[in-house]
Amino acid sequence: MERFFLNMCKILLLFGILNAGAFTEGEDYIRLKTPIANMNKTLINLFSYACPMCYEEEKSAMPDIAKKLDGIVEFKPFHIKTQGMHAKDASEIFAVLLVKDKESGITSIFDKNSRFAKAKMAYYSAYHEKKRRWGTGGKSFINVGLNASGLSEDEFEVLRKDARVLEILDLWNISYDMIEIYNAPLYIVNGKYLINSKYINSTESLINIVKDLADK
Repeated sequence: MERFFLNMCKILLLFGILNAGAFTEGEDYIRLKTPIANMNKTLINLFSYACPMCYEEEKSAMPDIAKKLDGIVEFKPFHIKTQGMHAKDASEIFAVLLVKDKESGITSIFDKNSRFAKAKMAYYSAYHEKKRRWGTGGKSFINVGLNASGLSEDEFEVLRKDARVLEILDLWNISYDMIEIYNAPLYIVNGKYLINSKYINSTESLINIVKDLADK
């Protein structure tokens, strides 16, 4: 009897170890009622240039997250047009620059040559570090992104009406309702699973749950 008890303890201990990385729906993540189509093996990041947590995460955690998830999921940035003054302009700029990156053969938003990445960091720096505010003058705001990315104003004005840009903006629109319930930054895996940031206490825990959900 004693040996049976010891063997059962070993089995339960082993079971606990094997399932230590398991994640629970409704607690660690939420299944979206309406999934975002064609997003298999992707990690959507909902962010705002005006979000302080987004900026801090970009500086401290994102390099490690990107490195450890390389080849597992493709990062998909979704800028939030409802947070921060001129946020709609920022969304248009980011969408245009994603199209420009694709035209240049740049497939990763972490590429050092990415126009999108350069503009994003320029806005983060201007807003959070330099404390710049643009009032009602949209042109001076837009110029921050254009100058950082090397895109001319004329080219931007043409591309902002491009069908590829409008398609990106339409895609981003379907996710904005989530911001009324949750705070940015937010992560969605495979277009189906919204990670509950409340239960993410480290970069490693975020990486582990993304790996787990990417296979679902």
